[in-house]
Amino acid sequence: MLTRVKSAVASFMGGMMAGGSNGDHDPNGPDLPLKYPYSRPEFLGLSPDEVECSADHIARPILILKETKRLPWSTGYAEVINAGKSSLNEDQACCEVLVVKRRPSGGTTPGQISMTRRRSSLPNGEGLSLRDDRDSSESLSFHYWALFDGHAGFGAAVVASRLLHHHIALHLQEVLEILCTPNMVPPTCMDEEPINHLLTASHRSLTRAASLRGAAGAPGSPSTAPPRFFFEKKVSHESLVIGAIENAFKEMDVQIEKEKAVYNISGGCTALVVIFLQGKVFVGNAGDSRAIIIRAGEVIPMSAEFTPESERQRLQFLAYMQPQLLGNEFTHLEFPRRVQRKEVGKRMLYRDFTMSGWAYKTIEDDDLKFPLIFGEGKKVKVYPLSQYEHGADDVLVLGTDGLWDVLSNQEVSEAVTSFLANCDPDDHHRYTMAAQDLIMRARGVLKDRGWRISNDRLGSGDDISVYIIPLMFGNKTSQTTTP
Repeated sequence: MLTRVKSAVASFMGGMMAGGSNGDHDPNGPDLPLKYPYSRPEFLGLSPDEVECSADHIARPILILKETKRLPWSTGYAEVINAGKSSLNEDQACCEVLVVKRRPSGGTTPGQISMTRRRSSLPNGEGLSLRDDRDSSESLSFHYWALFDGHAGFGAAVVASRLLHHHIALHLQEVLEILCTPNMVPPTCMDEEPINHLLTASHRSLTRAASLRGAAGAPGSPSTAPPRFFFEKKVSHESLVIGAIENAFKEMDVQIEKEKAVYNISGGCTALVVIFLQGKVFVGNAGDSRAIIIRAGEVIPMSAEFTPESERQRLQFLAYMQPQLLGNEFTHLEFPRRVQRKEVGKRMLYRDFTMSGWAYKTIEDDDLKFPLIFGEGKKVKVYPLSQYEHGADDVLVLGTDGLWDVLSNQEVSEAVTSFLANCDPDDHHRYTMAAQDLIMRARGVLKDRGWRISNDRLGSGDDISVYIIPLMFGNKTSQTTTP
């Protein structure tokens, strides 16, 4: 998956760039060229004729992967078009394995990021040669899966599916050196010397001894440095990744908003994104799609529909919309500590009401105001995959709302677990077949009274897209790519 802030609640964060018509074209710009033409996910490898046949609202054929090697980790995927609510399938999907490299000297601009886009040539990702691409702080690889559910047209969903991962990579590039140095504490301000926890015990004792002797910089010494703030929030590497994802969502929304003036980009869309990075699974969700982990039969929810529900986000949102309430004395932005005058123009960690992670921004005079918020907000869903051993039936399920409108988390878990239990654990097609079975259960069969599922309940008439991602390959990838 803001029209500034209002559509952050009602659109991208619940329908990115809401707008357009109920059809597939924007009436405000029928003469504008399309940014991207209608298509189905690239990894399906469909011909134009197959794309046309997929839009049959009567038969509603279920599309699946032709070859499992097209996606990493033997990921399963299946989709089906709606029962007639729109002429085309407004869901979109994207899956990539990318390597982000150090920013070249002289900087870069969006669209010129130094990044390698790679796909797995083997089901478990062994063909990626990721170890060769990683050189300390020189590069960082990540896996990316995403689902987009278009509203009032396919345009925004297609654009987001083509570009959102590039925005994420760009923001990861900004903190690349920190992320690739495990013991580096992210500096609050970029000009500060980073703290490395690999200092030896003897070095620490010498530093303490020098301090006690009144060495330069020690309390009471002739050249005493300014005192540190009594309280300063600790920002983890994990929070930097979360901040990169959140900022990428916002930038994607801004880009779509701007380009609607020159391209026919219909409607809006939700976004459900999964990133596997450094042994962890990060799930970002803007809208009503959903992700769950099924591990040893247990259901672990990995997403929640977006609402500005935390107190921190509610107050910051109000402050952004009604700045006069702050009396020109407070800032709606949050920093790990109070900003100093000497730090204007430098880059410092911050977050706003749309973020639970952290990112860097250039400090301005307005940021010197007292922070409105000084507490902790809720966190984006993160799953420490490398800390668990996973079997062949432990999976991450992603689905658009067409799936969850008719099946509960528990029903999906039971269906997937039951199906995989009857498959050969060494058959890499099992996850695509499980995704197909799940869509069949949600779509149902066409009867006189419409599409019906078990117990004669009404089936889903919406577009449905499903990933089933086996987690055991993530354990293998973590072992392969550990620095």
